Amino acid sequence: MMMMTAPACAQETIPVVLDSVKTDTVVKSAPRKLGLIRRIIRGFDKVDERYIEPQHYVYAAMLQGTRNYDYYTLRSAGDNRQSISFSPDSEVRLGPYAGWRWVFLGYTLSLENLSVNSHKSGFDLSVYSSQIGLDLFYHRTARDFKLRDVNLGHQQDYSALNNVSFDGFTTDITGFNFYYIFNHGKFSYPAAFSQSTIQKISCGSWLAGFGYTQNSFDLDYELLQSVIDEKMGAKRVELDSALQFRNIKYVDFSLSGGYAYNWVFARNWLLGGSLQIAASHKRSTGEMSDKKSRSFSIQNLNLDGIGRFALVYNNMKWYAGCSVVMHTYNFSLSQFSTNNTFGSANLYVGINFGLKKKYREKK
Repeated sequence: MMMMTAPACAQETIPVVLDSVKTDTVVKSAPRKLGLIRRIIRGFDKVDERYIEPQHYVYAAMLQGTRNYDYYTLRSAGDNRQSISFSPDSEVRLGPYAGWRWVFLGYTLSLENLSVNSHKSGFDLSVYSSQIGLDLFYHRTARDFKLRDVNLGHQQDYSALNNVSFDGFTTDITGFNFYYIFNHGKFSYPAAFSQSTIQKISCGSWLAGFGYTQNSFDLDYELLQSVIDEKMGAKRVELDSALQFRNIKYVDFSLSGGYAYNWVFARNWLLGGSLQIAASHKRSTGEMSDKKSRSFSIQNLNLDGIGRFALVYNNMKWYAGCSVVMHTYNFSLSQFSTNNTFGSANLYVGINFGLKKKYREKK
C-alpha cells in the first residue's frame, strides 16, 4: 500500500512545489524593485555629514509673513520712445506652512485686503533635495496697480502721473524652474531655503537647470489715455501705437546656470545666496505677436534672472530667518518690449517634529 500511495503523494506535491517557487520569485523580486526605488530616492538626499547635518525630523510647521513685490514696464521702440511702469502697493501676507520631507506647502492671507472677492491670487510650491530643486508658481494680479515712472517723450514733465491709481492693467504668470546642484554632497540648498538640513562648513556649488513660463498682460489703453489726458491737461500726449493693445501673451523656454554659496559665520547660523542667469527663447501668442517671434531666431533670445538670498538660524528643532526671492523676465518685439520683475521677502519661525527612527534609537 505504501508503494501505491507514494507516487500519488509525489504527483500531488508537484503543483505545490511549483507554486512555492513562483511565490518565492514574486516575494524576492518585489523587495528588490522596492529597494532600488528607495536607493534612488535616498540618493537625492545623500550628503557628506562632515559638511551637512541631515534632517532629524519628518515633519515641520511654520508661520511666515511675506511682502510681495511686482513691477512691470512697457516700452515702445519707435522714434518717440515711450515707457510706462506699473506696480501695486506692496502688501503683507501672513499664513501657516507645513512640510513633509522635501515638500513644503502653505497659504498666506493678505492683512491689508481681507475681501474674499479680491481678484489677486497666487500659488507657490517648492521641492528641495540635496541634488535637485523645483519651483512651481502661479501669480494673478488684481486691478490695483499704480502708474510709476512714466516717460512719454517730448521732453515733458510727467510727475503728475506718478503714483496715480490705474485699474486697467492685469497680469498672469505661470511656470516652473528646475535646477540641478552639482556639489550636492557638501553644499546644502535646503539649509538656506527650506530649513531641512544644517550647513556645518561654508561651501558653494554651481547650478544648472531649465524652465518654462507663460506670461499674459491685459491693458485697457483707452482708459490709460483718458487718465493721461486728465492729469496732463493742456500738455496732452498721445500714446504710441505700440502701446495701444488689449492683450499680450508669450511663452518662455529657458536654460539657466549660476552659482550658490552658504556662509556659516557662527554655530547654527547661515547666510546663503544664489544667482542664476537664464538664456530664454520667447514666443508671443497674443495681439502683439509677429512672424519673427513665432520662429526661432537669435533676436528672440533674452537674458532673465533668478536671485535668492537667506539668513537662517537653525538648531534642528527650532528655526527662524528671512529670505528674499526675485525673478526678472525680459521680452521684446520689433516695436515693443517689456520687463516684469516679481518676488517676495519672507520672515518666518518654525519647528520640526516627528523624530526619525534612527535618531530616536541614538537617544
